[in-house]
Amino acid sequence: MANDASTVFDLVILGGGSGGYAAALRGAQLGLDVALIEKDKVGGTCLHRGCIPTKALLHAGEIADQARESEQFGVKATFEGIDIAGVHKYKDGVIAGLYKGLQGLVASRKVTYIEGEGRLSSPTSVDVNGQRVQGRHVLLATGSVPKSLPGLEIDGNRIISSDHALVLDRVPKSAIILGGGVIGVEFASAWKSFGSEVTVIEGLKHLVPVEDENSSKLLERAFRKRGIKFNLGTFFEKAEYTQDGVKVTLADGKEFEAEVLLVAVGRGPVSAGLGYEEQGVAMDRGYVLADEYMRTNVPTISAVGDLVPTLQLAHVGFAEGILVAERLAGLKAVPIDYDGVPRVTYCHPEVASVGITEARAKEIYGADKVVALKYNLAGNGKSKILNTTGEIKLVQVKDGAVVGVHMVGDRMGEQVGEAQLIYNWEALPAEVAQLIHAHPTQNEALGEAHLALAGKPLHSHD
Repeated sequence: MANDASTVFDLVILGGGSGGYAAALRGAQLGLDVALIEKDKVGGTCLHRGCIPTKALLHAGEIADQARESEQFGVKATFEGIDIAGVHKYKDGVIAGLYKGLQGLVASRKVTYIEGEGRLSSPTSVDVNGQRVQGRHVLLATGSVPKSLPGLEIDGNRIISSDHALVLDRVPKSAIILGGGVIGVEFASAWKSFGSEVTVIEGLKHLVPVEDENSSKLLERAFRKRGIKFNLGTFFEKAEYTQDGVKVTLADGKEFEAEVLLVAVGRGPVSAGLGYEEQGVAMDRGYVLADEYMRTNVPTISAVGDLVPTLQLAHVGFAEGILVAERLAGLKAVPIDYDGVPRVTYCHPEVASVGITEARAKEIYGADKVVALKYNLAGNGKSKILNTTGEIKLVQVKDGAVVGVHMVGDRMGEQVGEAQLIYNWEALPAEVAQLIHAHPTQNEALGEAHLALAGKPLHSHD
């Protein structure tokens, strides 16, 4: 805390996750006097209970799969099993290193960091630890927590959330995962690699249902090949304990049994009891409503991250936090094009995309104005070396720019950087086709796809 109780900060931030700490670091960099309030640890869900730990588990699973399959590459190795304590030690070490670095960044930027549970007490103040922190502007960035369904109680024992799954002291022999979105398929992938028998329950008609339908179908095919079971198109009815685990019943009467049930039906905003509504902040179903500049209806209050109804991605939180800091510092702020945000699901195989789906493009531009092209990774040398399969699908406005890039295959998340440049710079296929991509890389598959779309395919058929 500032020594002088009368100090008025330029910016008081409630919540130290991706959106909050990004705003704090950028604001301080621009000369704002910033206070950052966090009840737990700076870094929030992404660093401690989300992006980073789940990707560490997935990488450990990838190592396990490589050990099992090493002989096909001419390497003799023996897979003896998963040491879950060792996996957690590795995971926690990754988190600890990043956390220490982030703490150092916050301190080096001279951000006033306050540990404690804050509550909005006026349009320009937050109460924490019995003191009132005043600011010319307040940024709400309190994030999200795992959601459940009506009548389904997450008990942390046999019915668990992703928070519990990340610290589970064993590999479950069998698991039902309720929800086939990003969180659900990532845990399905990791647990299968660890040796679990996994069944995913998704009420909609496809896994990762917000992705292009072609990507969903490719992932479903890959999951079948891996032995990951899934049931699509029927909603959850109830869950109950059995003698050794959990039984899940669907609306059509179908039943599934497993040792644990992971509830992965999304995340809900953390806003209850924090004083938002009392101060007149407009809300909807717990979310804080904000405009394209992240301004709420209260002039001195902004909101970012999972608390607002935009894409629940850490990098979106970063961008929104930076936008707020730059706007308050007097810089020209540019609203975020959420279609232009890269999206990656880190299961095996990975699903990566940027832009809009083919179906959405047809809604916007008309079916006769949309061109779609699929490039099979079977024609890509590096993918062949890695023994991965999949596709890159391009969606183009006829005679115009590429408006969607959809990729399925191992390491496709590493290719989404160029894909977002293609979308955000409104590139024409012929312009991308002129670029020389290194060989042999998976990255050149993007180039090959654009060569084909420009009418001059090289390693693919006309």
